[in-house]
Amino acid sequence: MRIAVAGATGRVGSHVVDVLAERGHDGVAISRSAGVDIITGRGLAEALSGVDCVIDVATGPSPEGTAATEFFTTAARNLQAAGKSAGVSRMVVVSIIACDKFKGGYGSAKVAHEQAMQAGPVPARVLRAAQFHEFVAQLMDWGRQGDVIYLPRLRTQLVAARTVAEALVDLATAPERASDGLPTPEIAGPREEDLVEMAKLLAAKRGEAVRIEAVSDPADPDHDLYLNGSLLPSPHAQLGGPTFEAWLRER
Repeated sequence: MRIAVAGATGRVGSHVVDVLAERGHDGVAISRSAGVDIITGRGLAEALSGVDCVIDVATGPSPEGTAATEFFTTAARNLQAAGKSAGVSRMVVVSIIACDKFKGGYGSAKVAHEQAMQAGPVPARVLRAAQFHEFVAQLMDWGRQGDVIYLPRLRTQLVAARTVAEALVDLATAPERASDGLPTPEIAGPREEDLVEMAKLLAAKRGEAVRIEAVSDPADPDHDLYLNGSLLPSPHAQLGGPTFEAWLRER
């Protein structure tokens, strides 16, 4: 199959490109560095020429809810319009487990992304993923204050970006099936992980002498979601390794 990857140079997109090549598919990289912009539409029609499916793993420059929503909905509309014109038969988009439970912010932006994709003329499939192993380092950077790193108390089932990429390619190349009444597919790691303990492992791997502390903000309207297990995968989720510790050893 000829499959385009929106966000081909990103955290998940680079793995999707690799998986497509390994499985013998013709991958088309969609990114600004490749001369294609899914927000302005520049180069999009040419990039989708002859494409069977689009895997959308693009992310915007801001995690703030309003800005993220604008990015995702604009990108979805442009991909759908160009995809219809090019004869694309399927869209696949990555989202976040339990994003529909958030009251605002980035979670709500991903819900808008799903809805915009599924409202378009090209049939769209959604895969909701747990937080990535690679996300731990980003959270550490955001929470760093001198020699202390503050991380949110968060129950999560971390998953490798490569594992998510494999599941996205599976979904993109699977035969058509009736989806009415079926839950949205999910992908997560093999077990629940303690975010603070995983950050400590990463800091030790890097040789960083930092103190890592867990914090929570009761004023956050989504505070309870982080603590009560709402962000853990559903019973129907596909689980895939490696664990964070095993992934870290391999790096």
